[in-house]
Amino acid sequence: MQLQQLRYFAAVADLRNFTRAAERLHVAQPSLSQQIRSLERELGGELFHRTRGNIALTDAGEALLPLARRILADTDSARLAVQETVQLRRGRVRLGAPPSLCTSLVPDVLGAFRTRHPAVDLLVREGGSGDLTAALAAGELDLALLIDPPGGEAPAGLAVTPLLHEDLVLVSAAPLPGGRMPVAALRDHPLVMFREGYALRDSTLAACRAEGFEPRFAVEGGEMDAVLGFVRAGLGAAVVPAMVAARSGLSAARFGGAGLGRTVSLAHGRDIPLGRAAERMRATVLDQVAALAQGGALPDGTRLLTPGHQGC
Repeated sequence: MQLQQLRYFAAVADLRNFTRAAERLHVAQPSLSQQIRSLERELGGELFHRTRGNIALTDAGEALLPLARRILADTDSARLAVQETVQLRRGRVRLGAPPSLCTSLVPDVLGAFRTRHPAVDLLVREGGSGDLTAALAAGELDLALLIDPPGGEAPAGLAVTPLLHEDLVLVSAAPLPGGRMPVAALRDHPLVMFREGYALRDSTLAACRAEGFEPRFAVEGGEMDAVLGFVRAGLGAAVVPAMVAARSGLSAARFGGAGLGRTVSLAHGRDIPLGRAAERMRATVLDQVAALAQGGALPDGTRLLTPGHQGC
């Protein structure tokens, strides 16, 4: 059994057509068909039902397909690992982050990394911390920026490095009063509220309920960009992270007392070794956060939790 045969088999299984599979792989269709036949003889059974105008997997083909995909994926990973050893001339990093950090911290991190390692492919997945934690555990991401649950423990199986503590602040298109405001003042501000499942929504609701009231929603159900757009349109105020507020161009006010806040951490699978490119990305994240803190670029209400790592 050859890797080339498995690639041909997977392409036909995807497209259900020998001619289109040959075109995708840039090989002659008779050569592709011959290799599939050779694979079938070696395995001792047909992999496809072949009828005019219709190609379908046999039971044997259905059994082979997930194994073939795994073998091909492992082969690609091995190739990338070898290429990474040549001064990072090639490589790939898969980074996950919540939308609020994709709006604030992640662009600076990716810009710094790209300057140092222009040939490394960057894949970014935007999602909630729960989804990103699951993706790390499944090996679908190399690294992820996560929002720690208040008082929660680090997810099992992950190596977690706290980076920042960040205040949540109120933003509005209309001027907000100076000084700190109590959470109870949100009674007087109809809110543009994130969709269900957003950690920012849960934090805001929990803080309001701790003060004995339910906030009023002017608009409900958006993602980060939509929420900021609705606020700019004057539809209401919103509670967002300080780093997002600093880039939004909106009026902002911090909360007094215990206030509202969150911890941002960097995580990777504890039992999944990081490739060289991913190690460099981890170092870049730590250095970039430290550089922002040292340069006074972190907004009020955001403080560094982990010393920077030099040498990325």
